[in-house]
Amino acid sequence: MRYRIAGQSHRGAVRESNQDVVDWRVNDSGDQALVVVADGMGGYQGGEIASSLAVEAVVELFEAELSGSLSVTTDASIRDGLERAFALANERILSKRTEDAKLGKMGTTLVVAWLTGNRAHIAHIGDSRCYCLRGDQAICLTRDDTVVQNMLEDGSITEEDVPNVPFKNVLTSAVGAVELVQPSYRVEALQNGDVLLLCSDGLTNSVPETQWLEIMKESDGMESTVQALINAGLANEAGDNVSVVLLTLEY
Repeated sequence: MRYRIAGQSHRGAVRESNQDVVDWRVNDSGDQALVVVADGMGGYQGGEIASSLAVEAVVELFEAELSGSLSVTTDASIRDGLERAFALANERILSKRTEDAKLGKMGTTLVVAWLTGNRAHIAHIGDSRCYCLRGDQAICLTRDDTVVQNMLEDGSITEEDVPNVPFKNVLTSAVGAVELVQPSYRVEALQNGDVLLLCSDGLTNSVPETQWLEIMKESDGMESTVQALINAGLANEAGDNVSVVLLTLEY
């Protein structure tokens, strides 16, 4: 079993800079992988700095596992590693904020998938998402940390109301915004043929999930699928940066 991964980040149709960062790594034996997407926020280049710091912290913390010098195999140890990675990212962003008043409002979303065998361990904060594309379904494996999501769940609004909510992108949690962070966590057993998709809200806000599977069917290979998804976002005048990473298993 080996992993195939492809990803790309684009500034979108409107933004002048790209505050998203994506990264992925696979160990030498091919049986463990790390995938990361971060969407930064904050003026004066703050978003770009926050997302970069977060991704660098996650990759750094898992370097030992990726190199094979440390084996993380149990659910408890993997969850602990993910929580420590988020804590390190949070600590570094908070530290950077204190160094420069212009960076005082920066923070970032962060979604991370650690793959071992066919099990995906997923942790996240914010509204960047992780999906499992299975058959004719796009199954969302994360819950947005947003005011709108809270309103949907308490019945204040319906899905039809969401496009008209003026503060629909306001987060209730972000890395670098509070002293202590607690990422959500879940484990998903991937089946043969499943595709794991991590993305920023630039994709989810510009291309309906119902179109993703059609785009994937019409594309030749993972790289072209990623490019086609981003092109669809640009065609729909994506108002934010668009980032997509796909992962599949090869048996």
